[in-house]
Amino acid sequence: MKTLYLECRMGAAGDMLTAALLELLPDRKAFLDKMNALGLEGVDITAEKAEMQGIFGTRIHVHIHGEEEISEDIHEHHHHEHEHHHEHHHEHHKEHHHHSSLHDIEHIISNMPISEKVREDARAVYRLIADAEADVHGRKVDEIHFHEVGTLDAVVDVVGVCLLMEMLSPDRVVVSPVHVGSGYVRCAHGILPVPAPATAYILRGVPSYGGEIEGELCTPTGAALLKYFADEFGTMPVMKTEAVGYGMGHKEFSRLNCVRAFLGETEDKTDRICELVCNLDDMTGEDIGFAVETLLAAGAADVFTTPISMKKNRPAVMLTVLCREEQCEAILPLIFRHTSTIGVREKLCERYVLEREECTVHTKFGDISVKKSGGYGVIRIKPEYDDISRIAAENGLSLDEVRKLIDKTR
Repeated sequence: MKTLYLECRMGAAGDMLTAALLELLPDRKAFLDKMNALGLEGVDITAEKAEMQGIFGTRIHVHIHGEEEISEDIHEHHHHEHEHHHEHHHEHHKEHHHHSSLHDIEHIISNMPISEKVREDARAVYRLIADAEADVHGRKVDEIHFHEVGTLDAVVDVVGVCLLMEMLSPDRVVVSPVHVGSGYVRCAHGILPVPAPATAYILRGVPSYGGEIEGELCTPTGAALLKYFADEFGTMPVMKTEAVGYGMGHKEFSRLNCVRAFLGETEDKTDRICELVCNLDDMTGEDIGFAVETLLAAGAADVFTTPISMKKNRPAVMLTVLCREEQCEAILPLIFRHTSTIGVREKLCERYVLEREECTVHTKFGDISVKKSGGYGVIRIKPEYDDISRIAAENGLSLDEVRKLIDKTR
């Protein structure tokens, strides 16, 4: 299974993630050419080889009308009635009078020459950021505005990471616990503790930690990108690494300030499952149905019946129950209690399984829950039947039309 592991021991910012992922690509020029053709007026994106503490990596530079923002210890933002967006590890922003709403940013993304998948990924990342800013400041999402230069900077970072994820196409993304830093950050609303409130909101449910290093190591954009793309958070999995990328930050600390990206192969997932089987030739269909429902309610992974022919050609039913090894002790008594069998066969099986996750697809008709499975070179997307049937019934559509709608929004 193609696995991407992101090591965030010095936090994460959008430009650092972009640089780390870029190092994994064989053809880096193709990415930069595509980024510079996004249609962002006055924006020039370059990547340079950078050295920190004797280690070489890549640093991303975003020039806007020939100027690049300078990294400093804290964010300097001029006050505005709405919230700012901060990026690049402690940037200093010059005063700009124009601000962009989330709708403005989504419009910019919609007009870019990128795939619909990259557009939707970028919009979803921005929604995470806007939802966080709205929550911590007690405002509605459509009241959140971003500073002009910070907007273009962050759009480059968000779209860049989404495009790189499409180009790398990992089956699985694992992210380390995230180092958020310590101290304070200055922003539009004053001096706030690290992690900044929006970052803390986004990182809910994500393993993270502080430390003795002062500074905002994880920015809202970095947090949102990690939250959106991570399939799981944890230590580095056992993997055959094929490439390692170093994405350098714009500020030097006592430790190497970078995000490391590891791309390689992990073993496709296997596990052990217990198969419990018995033959039934003297139960009614209603009684067998009740037994099946009871065993499923007890936590069995699957329960099914198979028609068989027993001695003297009597029609019968074979009941099969699949469960985890540790469930056998609880499931066995239920089989004896709710069936007429006097014996149950047990078999432990190694099974090969696809990695599974659930996500939500946003459509113009509402949200749809989707189950995604991947592994062994296969990716499957299956929408929740209850959701698509409801949308089909409410809008006079067929199930197939709703499924095609989901395909277009992915």
